[in-house]
Amino acid sequence: MSTAEDIAAAMPELSGWIGRSRLVPEEISLGAVRRIAATFDLDPDGFMPGDVLPPHWYGLFFADMPRQSVIGVDGHPKKGAFLPPIPLPRRMGAGRRVQIMGGLRVGDAAVKKVEVAAITPKSGRTGQIVVLTMRHTILVGDNIIAVDDFDAIYREGVAPGGVGPVTQPVKAPTDGVWAEEVFLDPVLVFRYGAITWNAHRIHYDADYARGQEGYPAVVQNGGLTMHLLLDAALKRAPGALRHYTARLARPLFVGDTVTFHGAAPEGGMMRAWAADKDGLLAAEMTLDYGA
Repeated sequence: MSTAEDIAAAMPELSGWIGRSRLVPEEISLGAVRRIAATFDLDPDGFMPGDVLPPHWYGLFFADMPRQSVIGVDGHPKKGAFLPPIPLPRRMGAGRRVQIMGGLRVGDAAVKKVEVAAITPKSGRTGQIVVLTMRHTILVGDNIIAVDDFDAIYREGVAPGGVGPVTQPVKAPTDGVWAEEVFLDPVLVFRYGAITWNAHRIHYDADYARGQEGYPAVVQNGGLTMHLLLDAALKRAPGALRHYTARLARPLFVGDTVTFHGAAPEGGMMRAWAADKDGLLAAEMTLDYGA
């Protein structure tokens, strides 16, 4: 069967996953917070019990912890272990839509509710894909801290040694009023992967990334790109972050340099984006500060 036929045949089973949910508990411990602070070049001793954390740090907790026996060849859990068994081998983060209602505190006993929100097959220039949308609701007691709708794209495989298809490049905007250049340090990528318990081999195994998934080098973790872009934007925040949307446009690669930019705030909103070493748009974000 063709890839499109395989996806169509799988959809009745996949549709049964929509609405499934599970709970992931987490203690927001001081030790974990201090390791995160050190990773992002903050003073780890500057955090104490009861301190409110930056609004986007919820994404650094609540990691899934699959047993080693259910890890697949790509470093992700095998299909059906934690996520729907989508019949495509390559998985990458694509974007998110986040509502912020509060902030986690050091010492909180928190819970993440994980729900399969949507599974959407699509056909495009780069071939057959399936978009999986997961809804993550962060709670402390009955209080909702954040709701994060996260999209991951599943793609067709690449012949060994081949090159994977890429989206059409687009030049990054030029109307920024600030810029911040960041080296994509392999040590930072490793530490971020350790914090988030992300074992996807494209983020540390160059031979696998090139030979099995068709990338030219080790791939920057998209979640880390979003985190760093948020860090840069929050330094220029005109108010408290209430909502943001983010989209990854093209891969970045470890060892390269990325430049984060932002436009002037307008009506409590601000656009921010990431440009790769060639000035191409790699990620974009719209932030609502509720000002």
